[in-house]
Amino acid sequence: VRAGRIFASILAAASALVAIFAGPLASVLGPGLAPAQHRETEQLIRCLAPAMAFAGGAAIFSALLYTERRFMAPVLYQSILNTLTIVSALALWKDFGVLAFGIGYTAGAAVNLLVVWVASRDLRAREAAPADIPLREILSKPGMFMLYAGLISLNIVVTRAYATHGGPGMAAALEYAMRCLNVGVAYLVLPVAHSLLPEIARLRGAGESARAYRLIDRSVALMAGAAVLSCAVSILLRTPIIAILFQRGSFNAESTRLVSDVFLGFAPSLIGWTLMDLMSRCLFALDRPKLPTLTSIVPVSVNLALMIFLRARHALTGNPAILGVGATAGLMSGFIVLFALIHIRKRTLRAAPSPA
Repeated sequence: VRAGRIFASILAAASALVAIFAGPLASVLGPGLAPAQHRETEQLIRCLAPAMAFAGGAAIFSALLYTERRFMAPVLYQSILNTLTIVSALALWKDFGVLAFGIGYTAGAAVNLLVVWVASRDLRAREAAPADIPLREILSKPGMFMLYAGLISLNIVVTRAYATHGGPGMAAALEYAMRCLNVGVAYLVLPVAHSLLPEIARLRGAGESARAYRLIDRSVALMAGAAVLSCAVSILLRTPIIAILFQRGSFNAESTRLVSDVFLGFAPSLIGWTLMDLMSRCLFALDRPKLPTLTSIVPVSVNLALMIFLRARHALTGNPAILGVGATAGLMSGFIVLFALIHIRKRTLRAAPSPA
């Protein structure tokens, strides 16, 4: 609970800073936006800023529920978020425009926080006397996960920034494509992670790291098959799905075609993203945070290098399908590097002499 209060304060401060500096953030995230779109982006950032604190608080209470192997409330996270975002967009679009998405997303994050807070109230009520844990220890391990999550998110931020140089409507098309991709990532990773991570942590506590690594390998193999199949299906059906979900009002057939083209380049990143995220979560459960944190530098570095190269050759302008190449290559590279490092570590552990 002490750790929860500390991180809740940090998240609240971060949300406030994002709201205050929404203007400069909009300039960084969208350097090619016209003034009108820049103002709209600034308003959307302010609208979404509270969601950072709500989502972070929900994660804290979800972690408490995981320790007691209670999964029902946390597993509702993505469903609540998606439902309220869609309902808000449909109900409020006429009055608020694109801000309706931000209102729905923030409301969904707030409802998720309320759900896990209520679900964990009995656990908090029977809390023992606060342990005298050093502040450095409280911040270090969760801090590594926050750094990992920030670097993975930065990979998408790089693509968003360069999307504004790709031509009219490219940045908006990217946002719609990302919504579709995020649903796939959530529904592939979260159900497996919610059931797998407590078992990984249990095996670690029992000193059975070898079994934990074998379980990770089997889970990654299963996830790889599901991710490849999901990627193939989403590519084949992307146009009718996007039309059903979004084609109404000013979102016309041309908008559907543009989002479909952007999604074509982004869809393969589903494979690298899900596999890297699952392996990273497992390593955090094994108390091996350094590998995923260091590896999370790879996707954003590869993406940035490719985007700079493509931008220099003017390859982004008028080529929506190429916009996701950097993110896809970065996430696949990150997964490959992380997978290789894990297996090098496993061989090292097997080769190490047994203690006398």
